[in-house]
Amino acid sequence: LIGFSIYVAVQPNEFDVQRKRTIQAPAAVIYNNVNDYKNWNAWSSWIEKNPDTKVTYPEQTSGVGGSYYWEDDDGKGSMTTVDTDPVNSITQEMRFEDFPPSTVNWTFDAIDNTSTEVTWQMTGADLPFMMKFFSVISGGYDAMMGPDFERGLEKLDSIIVADINRYSVAIEGVANHGGGYYIYNTASSKITDYQSKVQELFPRVGAYAVANNITMAGPAFQIVHKWDEENNAVIFSCAVPTVERIVSSESDILTGKLEPFKAIKTILKGNYDNLSEAWQKTMSYIEANGHTLIESGPMLEAYITDPMEEPNPANWITEIYVAIE
Repeated sequence: LIGFSIYVAVQPNEFDVQRKRTIQAPAAVIYNNVNDYKNWNAWSSWIEKNPDTKVTYPEQTSGVGGSYYWEDDDGKGSMTTVDTDPVNSITQEMRFEDFPPSTVNWTFDAIDNTSTEVTWQMTGADLPFMMKFFSVISGGYDAMMGPDFERGLEKLDSIIVADINRYSVAIEGVANHGGGYYIYNTASSKITDYQSKVQELFPRVGAYAVANNITMAGPAFQIVHKWDEENNAVIFSCAVPTVERIVSSESDILTGKLEPFKAIKTILKGNYDNLSEAWQKTMSYIEANGHTLIESGPMLEAYITDPMEEPNPANWITEIYVAIE
């Protein structure tokens, strides 16, 4: 017993446990979830193992100063956010019973726009004898806490991916589009190259509007002039609505005007990957309800949500207008 006590006493006075996981989601979406303690119950491995844990939330649960408290069979604890670097990192302090506080660090390293490496780390120092004892009988701090970190990140991954993939398509029926002036650029491409071409054109017309102090009259939209699946060809325009007619100083930025028209309106809430389904449902609705499509009439996608301001694709709203007689 004396020998074992000496062995425990001479164990390291600090620990460092961390786990990493790549999640297929934007860093901002993951950061926003972790930053609010009210989300933790859904992916906490400790809550999963002990669902009877009593969790208490104060008025503030996110950002610097946000906290929450828990009580289970092992005792009482708390977690408080002490520092944040929005989208990039979160630093927290964890206290459990009378043990010294531990530091919890989260980092969110964006690999690209759709994937992020998440690191969850806990460190501690000045460890008392009892913490060393629990560590020794558990095979070390990494063996004691590491699996819970892995399970927590696995559950967080599942919840985040399910959340960003949520979408809905709602056919609102007949609506009147008010038309108006707009500036635009036009391109043709293969349907297979369509999305990349759109991403190339929209920044150019948007940058022109900003550089020339042009007042935008609403969200950007796209006009589909021709969609030929048989020949894998599409002709389209990327447009920004304006409050008045603009005379462009650049040859590839043009001015147009939409006259008011009657349309079938569809709202997609979710990632742009679901636009194809939204268009198919719109066309099916037109046919099923006896409406007559104007072949040369406007077909628009209006992007109500700015992805730069709303990182979660599940919250993006796109309106589709198809002109009918």
